[in-house]
Amino acid sequence: MRMSRNRNLHCLPAAAIVAVGLAFATAAWGAPSACHGVSGPRTLPLVELFTSEGCDSCPPADRWLSTQFRAQRPSESPPPAVLALAYHVDYWDRLGWRDRFASAQFTQRQRDELRAGGVEIVYTPQVVVQGHDAPGWNRGLAAAAIAAAERRPPRADIAVDVTRVADALQLRASARVPDPVLRKKAVLWIAYADSGHVTDVGAGENRGERLRHDHVVRALHGPFPVDARGDARASIAQKSPADPGTAPSVVAFVQDMSSADVLQAVAVYDCR
Repeated sequence: MRMSRNRNLHCLPAAAIVAVGLAFATAAWGAPSACHGVSGPRTLPLVELFTSEGCDSCPPADRWLSTQFRAQRPSESPPPAVLALAYHVDYWDRLGWRDRFASAQFTQRQRDELRAGGVEIVYTPQVVVQGHDAPGWNRGLAAAAIAAAERRPPRADIAVDVTRVADALQLRASARVPDPVLRKKAVLWIAYADSGHVTDVGAGENRGERLRHDHVVRALHGPFPVDARGDARASIAQKSPADPGTAPSVVAFVQDMSSADVLQAVAVYDCR
């Protein structure tokens, strides 16, 4: 399993800004690792797809996610302008085909996130931008929501470090939320995702189809609460999945779970 030694996710325009970001990471964990990411002065939008191999309306959304938001490959630049995560839910598993990527945790995340955003009905495929439902994702609503997010100043600072320890990756993330009001319900999440998966479906609504998946969330860690001072920290040992994909990434994001708003996100790629 390889992950990139990515510098800051954003290309920061001033050395002073870079220094501030590295100071933030160092203050949280000591000297930063060779593979680290620091959120920049602009909001990095997060797109989440809730999907299932058992749902015959999901493959178009899976393809849309793959084509619109490329998986970061080793040594590629510039880094993505939008982060994408695909959660495979488990409520389709009982209808003829068991999705190997599905998790009850992802189903619960879908319900919790959408309820916090004021949406009671969950379905697949469901696209969420910055924590909010984007039902017209294939008619430009997602693009409009992404553009709106990019215009909004970031409301959290995040640093991520990834190092290898024996047979696992040690994922460490720290976050700071300056606004005292947002701190009250803000939490930190860390997702490990990879791409390049192919499944030949043998039953259910997609029987006989060959499905391809990118940005698949293999593990989601959190929520880690932001304390009264506005800080959150997390340290997780992440083992490689039994069937690893390509272009692995570690995505950290801060979310206000009272409104579902994503305050900021950052990612690192191909760390080893």
